This record gives sequence, structure tokens and C-alpha cells, in this order.
Amino acid sequence: MGSLVKSALNQLKSKEFRDYLMSTHFWGPVANWGIPLAAIADTRKDPSFISGKMTFALTLYSMMFMRFAWKVQPRNLLLFACHFTNTCAQLTQGGRFVNYHYVQGGKPETTKLEK
Repeated sequence: MGSLVKSALNQLKSKEFRDYLMSTHFWGPVANWGIPLAAIADTRKDPSFISGKMTFALTLYSMMFMRFAWKVQPRNLLLFACHFTNTCAQLTQGGRFVNYHYVQGGKPETTKLEK
């Protein structure tokens, strides 16, 4: 087990790993993780606030970038995982949107002036 830990530490110290940490293959996906994390956090909020158009757009966006991350050489699996997670989160939000507005018949929102 000690040699496994030592091997892992040597890998982390390598020039290749440092180069990876300073590349867009690392920081691009790290920056993108804000989108799926926000979508996951929004699954606990009231579905009346979900924008169907934005959810659809973000689903298509993530599906296209998932394909890009798979096709680019070398493959960017961190970017793929980010957009796979976002696609799943957006599909969940889309299901909540459809359920609220078309299955349950969603209540129209009242403005402060109507109250």
C-alpha cells in the first residue's frame, strides 16, 4: 500500500500533471461546474420559477459539449462529466417544468399589484 501512495504522489509531482493543471483541459471544466451545481441546487426550489426555454437551451448546450468533450483529442473526460451531469440535471428540471405546467396545471403567478 505504501508503494501505491508513493507512486500516486510522484504522479502528482510530475511535470505532465502540473502542465495539465495549468491547461484549459482542466480550468475550462472546473469553471463550467457552476452550471450543473446550480441546476442541482435548483431542484429543491419551487418549479414555478423554472424557465422552460432556458432549460431546453442548457440541455442542448450540454449535449453538444458532451459530444465535443468526447471527440476532442485528447478526450476531456472532466468536461464530459461536467456536461453529462448538467444534462441529467437539466432533464430533471425539464421534467419538473412539464409536470408543473402541463400535468398539474400550474397556478398562474400573482404579482404584488394583484394582491
